[in-house]
Amino acid sequence: MGDTAAESTPRRARGRPRGWDDKTEQNTIKSLDRAMAVFEYLSENPGLALSEIATRMGQSPATIYRILVTLEGRGLVEFDAGAQVWHIGSRAFVIGARFLRRTSLVERARPFLRQLMEETGETANLGIVQGANVLFVSQVETQATIRAFFAPGTLSPLHSSGIGKALLSQMDPARRDRLLGHDPLEAFTPHTLTDRQALSADLDRARALGFAEDREEKNLGMRCIAAPVFDIHDEAVAGISVSGPTSRMPEEAVPALGRAVAGAARNLTLALGGTAPA
Repeated sequence: MGDTAAESTPRRARGRPRGWDDKTEQNTIKSLDRAMAVFEYLSENPGLALSEIATRMGQSPATIYRILVTLEGRGLVEFDAGAQVWHIGSRAFVIGARFLRRTSLVERARPFLRQLMEETGETANLGIVQGANVLFVSQVETQATIRAFFAPGTLSPLHSSGIGKALLSQMDPARRDRLLGHDPLEAFTPHTLTDRQALSADLDRARALGFAEDREEKNLGMRCIAAPVFDIHDEAVAGISVSGPTSRMPEEAVPALGRAVAGAARNLTLALGGTAPA
């Protein structure tokens, strides 16, 4: 009878307490949540004074100060005494690097990014989806004087990014709508596609071609061409791109650049054990 009772009781996964799926307020630590909000805000808005952070986040300077000093003790933020402003600390990079080591994607992508940069003469990038943004996780820069630069950890909206559009083109409409949300799409330049029908048509074109294009949609004078990378489940898990000034990447060069980027994405897909689309 004891054996029967034991068998009928569902076992909890190790490391998961009762109520694992309960994300209500009783299972959260308010002070920690507030500290992480400050940390994330500072990562997106570096070089702010204490009073600026407090005002923008609607918190008292005393509360923000205690949080920053605590994070500083862990090396997650740093204080510039000369300018009296706060920045993300070196420890944040160390922790982020550990996240990247969780997968072989970044490591495996490096030789393909370098080869792509050498082939095209432009900066090669690797990015993944994070919410409604592309998170750039690796880059190989060109040595040209004028070049694109997306430091690892940089976020860029999906709808105005070459990699973002390459990944959106592989998603089902439901997931695409969920990530983009229902608010009006932000226009960064006169070329940003903010009309959803126009964006959808552009994504269909990208899927057919095998590569997507950012035509000065995030920054005037800059072009980006990107292609999706697939994993062993045939899911688009990342994107590879080349970015540079339109003066070196004119419209007539797009087909050749698109073939080069799509080729690099295909080779990385195969290296990850994925299946490259035709």
